[in-house]
Amino acid sequence: MARRRLQLQTDLDALLASKEMVLVCGSGGVGKTTVAAAMAVAAVTQIGGRVLVLTVDPARRLADALGVGHIGNEATRVPDSAFAAAGVQPRGELWAAMLDTKAGWDDLIRLHAPDEQVREAVLANSTYHNLASRFVQSHDYLAMERLHELHSSGEYDLIIVDTPPSRNALDILDAPRQMKEFFRSWLLRWLTAPYRSRFFSMASKPFYQIADRILGSRFLEDIAEFFMLFQAMEKGFVEHANEVEALLADPRTTFVVVSTLEAAPSYEAAYLARELVRREHHLGAIIANRVLPASMTAKASATSARKLVKAARGDLAEQIAEQLDTQPEIVGDVLTEIGTRFHDVAVVATREAERRAELSELCQLLVAAPVLDRDVNDIADLLELAAHFTP
Repeated sequence: MARRRLQLQTDLDALLASKEMVLVCGSGGVGKTTVAAAMAVAAVTQIGGRVLVLTVDPARRLADALGVGHIGNEATRVPDSAFAAAGVQPRGELWAAMLDTKAGWDDLIRLHAPDEQVREAVLANSTYHNLASRFVQSHDYLAMERLHELHSSGEYDLIIVDTPPSRNALDILDAPRQMKEFFRSWLLRWLTAPYRSRFFSMASKPFYQIADRILGSRFLEDIAEFFMLFQAMEKGFVEHANEVEALLADPRTTFVVVSTLEAAPSYEAAYLARELVRREHHLGAIIANRVLPASMTAKASATSARKLVKAARGDLAEQIAEQLDTQPEIVGDVLTEIGTRFHDVAVVATREAERRAELSELCQLLVAAPVLDRDVNDIADLLELAAHFTP
């Protein structure tokens, strides 16, 4: 067993060592952010180099776990003292950053604006401020743009991206294509028509006047002005979208699908894994998170639970009650409840084992992390989580 575990850990380390970008994806609520951070900590302690973990709105406890008070749009280095407190010496540097939607869009406007006049006009436009956090799956597109920017900088040997939560985990793959399609859409043509056609502007003037009385002065005109300015940046956005699509298919990029073994998340993970392969992306690993121990399904465990129920009213309860300084009747009730409830847990564990076997058929590398008995509070906890990635 120890040899098998060591082999799989080596395989996971080898995956991280051989790639430059790792996109951690899956449905919401499966622990992607914590798993991404654990992988980053493991990489910097086992492999070395400059490692960046890009998270999406991480919980404050994760920032505390990494030993930094705040994670922002600009990368922050995790201090060596955080590793020293865990009793380890990093072989490289660990950096952390958060995807800031508003700051990210401001940076994109500055990058793609054809001149200073357009740049300042967009940044000052009231419609831009209202739409920046909601525009065209902005979290998904910004995550891809940020990945492109960070990879192009050459500052990091490994970038691990905790992809945005989404009702559809494939949204992040579709974001570059949807951005290109938006520039060709009828919606953009309709919104910018008043600025491109004098006839249209005159014909639509009564409509704008009525809308202004209902929605506020210059409401629709502000929208049209913004999208006209936005259209002036089409070339830069489309070129970058093409480059991002190429980056996703690059051999240096891999995807890690994270899921629990509950029915809905595991179904989503299986669909996502198949779709990644169909799109010819590299599926590096599937990580099953919060997995019950395999021993729960053993026949010996079920036998022990039945014997526990039988012994709950005898000498065992009296012995435990004496050690705990409580009443044997209460201990007997507790032991009976534990033994009885074990069957329910064993059923869940059996179903998990079945789903785990199904997922293992979709990827050569499937690793598992157990249910931890506490929250992740520091580097040591992240290392412990990573060490539990077992077959």
